Amino acid sequence: MERRSFLKKTGVGLAAGAMAMPAIAQTAPSIKWRLTSGFPKSLDTIYGGAEVLAKRVKELTGGKFQIQVFAAGELVPGGGAAFDAVQAGTVECCHTCSYYSFGKEPTFAIGTALPFGMDFRQTNAWLYYGNGQKLLDEFYANYGVQSFPGGNTGVQMGGWYRKEIKTLADINGLKFRVAGLAGKVWAKLGAVPQQIPGGDIYPSLEKGTIDAAEWVGPYDDEKLGFYKVAKNYYYPGWWEPGPVIHFFVAKKEWDKLPPEYKAAFEAAAAEANVNMMAEYDHKNPAALSRLLGNDVKVRKFSPEILDAARKAAFEVYAEESAKSPAFKKISEDYFKYAKVQNAWFSVAEASMAQYLHAAK
Repeated sequence: MERRSFLKKTGVGLAAGAMAMPAIAQTAPSIKWRLTSGFPKSLDTIYGGAEVLAKRVKELTGGKFQIQVFAAGELVPGGGAAFDAVQAGTVECCHTCSYYSFGKEPTFAIGTALPFGMDFRQTNAWLYYGNGQKLLDEFYANYGVQSFPGGNTGVQMGGWYRKEIKTLADINGLKFRVAGLAGKVWAKLGAVPQQIPGGDIYPSLEKGTIDAAEWVGPYDDEKLGFYKVAKNYYYPGWWEPGPVIHFFVAKKEWDKLPPEYKAAFEAAAAEANVNMMAEYDHKNPAALSRLLGNDVKVRKFSPEILDAARKAAFEVYAEESAKSPAFKKISEDYFKYAKVQNAWFSVAEASMAQYLHAAK
């Protein structure tokens, strides 16, 4: 994908609509695509990213290019099955997390988030202006798809725990619902990762089948009711500091689109990317306040745990890099970029945030 101004890609302004509409002649083809989401409608913010895309594409093309959105389970199951459906040609596109396909190849994890990696803004910079999008699309091309950032949750919470986790000793033997690359890191700390679908987490916590579970953040976690059976809510979710939700499009279908339709899709995807983060930033504070009113104890992971987790994460990266040239190539570029980003963010962003949080 060509590097473009981030503001031009968002498609939020009137200029995007003004430029796109005259370019779509009456003779432009009518195209209908199907999009399967990796998420249920009940998770309205993350699922809603696909609806933002479909609505804007329709508007920018004068109704000529329409995308019908299906929730997880309506056409295919959610998660990685959505990606599989695009690859198989069942649907033209999907909206899901790359790391759900971690079992295929570890590099899929990088497309979503890496433990102790970059946040939403830093990741966008890497994707839109660094090598991120180019490197990822080179990788996804092996599967016949290309990607477009289509949302982000921001730094996630660290999950719900039936008991306090004060030291590394408390993690030993902990049955924790977490999957993929993060699961490998937790396993190095002594936990026992459990891969459990979202709908099964609550009863598993309630029955004590698992000791803890991670999901997203206050707004989505409140919906699933975890606070009723596990009162200790930890932060930060160091394994998902800025998880990207992607639109994946079958390359053969993308290549058929007129240039104007491609431009409309790119603009709409960028708008969905920005919109989702803003919506979570709007909803999470109020949700956290409600959770605190339900006797939830918000606790911070100790420096001992964070330091050990970071050490374990980079051990995992070394192991995965030894097995996968693609993982090695992309993760090295990712963390090289992250180092520069963190040096800058620590100067202005972090100092301003720390002052405001401490101000009376």
